[in-house]
Amino acid sequence: MKLTINGQEYDVPDSPSRVLLWTLRDELGLIGTKFGCGVGICGSCTVNINGKAVRSCITPLNEVDGEIRTVEGLATKNEDGSVELHPVQQAFIDNQVPQCSWCMSGQMMTATAFLAENSNPSDDEIVEAMGNNYCRCGCYYRIKTAVSDAATIIAEQNKEAA
Repeated sequence: MKLTINGQEYDVPDSPSRVLLWTLRDELGLIGTKFGCGVGICGSCTVNINGKAVRSCITPLNEVDGEIRTVEGLATKNEDGSVELHPVQQAFIDNQVPQCSWCMSGQMMTATAFLAENSNPSDDEIVEAMGNNYCRCGCYYRIKTAVSDAATIIAEQNKEAA
């Protein structure tokens, strides 16, 4: 079966018993997506499929239909070879969110999907959107601040582009 991940097409064996997470990590080497609880609760394994946040640890490979984006696909490479971080990545760094970092790729993928749907969220909307991603280190305040800051960066970029 063919999968499009971060703009690149991959040919992987079709296996009804295989979940997306293990294909990403074990077969394709995209190890930014983490294994956490394995039952779709913690959010560490979150990727975006067609712009929606999806738990890859419980998503059967044969049910994947659309463009997959992992944390490795957030940043963009410029023509000069330099890398430009996605606003969510930059805001997480600027706010020193990561501690152990186990949940961070899932947090960022959830935030990316959320901000694509709601470009001007309130603090309460951010807390609600991010509420199903768990952080063992308790960085929830910094996560909320980073998502809010990312929304501001995205709004500024949209103004510049208009």
